[in-house]
Amino acid sequence: AKKNEKELQTPQNFMSFLSFLQDSISSLQKARIPVICAIQGGCIGGGVDLICSADIRLATNDAFFSIRETKIGMVADVGTFPRIVKLLPEGIVKELAFTGRNFSSQEAKEYGFVNRLYESHEALIEGALEIANEIASNSPAAVYGCKKVIDFSRDHTIDEGLEWINMWNASMLSQSELMEGFRSYNEKTDGNFAELPKLKDHSLNN
Repeated sequence: AKKNEKELQTPQNFMSFLSFLQDSISSLQKARIPVICAIQGGCIGGGVDLICSADIRLATNDAFFSIRETKIGMVADVGTFPRIVKLLPEGIVKELAFTGRNFSSQEAKEYGFVNRLYESHEALIEGALEIANEIASNSPAAVYGCKKVIDFSRDHTIDEGLEWINMWNASMLSQSELMEGFRSYNEKTDGNFAELPKLKDHSLNN
């Protein structure tokens, strides 16, 4: 029995640790707020895992990407493949994975992997903050709802997506938020929207 325990210990520990890393990356996708990644220079291996979980990707002209795990004899395992196949054409993903080559920011922009390119680090940060501020001017509940519905629709049929939207708005749409949105839009002022409610910590340690 002890021998069998030792044989299982290494793969089980590895799987447990890998699940922890995968959950860490997935937390960006599950976040109730939009996640914007600003990328400069090399985005390699785990960096690609990370940005694939973001909602918006921005990069400088000198940025590049690489699924470098292939070069060291392993398969990317923290989150790249389940997500990047929904962000890039399959043939491009396979080429990048099979070769492990660098993928320029210009190529990434051409295929829609990044939203915008910037000349410098300063311009990149300024652009990211500009988008973040514009998002923040909207109703947090509406932005959160958009993120949930878009992510759900990406992975389901049109009919399933429409049904999900019906259920979301039927249960989450706030009349006061809607009226405030109309008021601020018509008056061209900032809306006084409610913050998202804090979530209770259900961990067993508390």
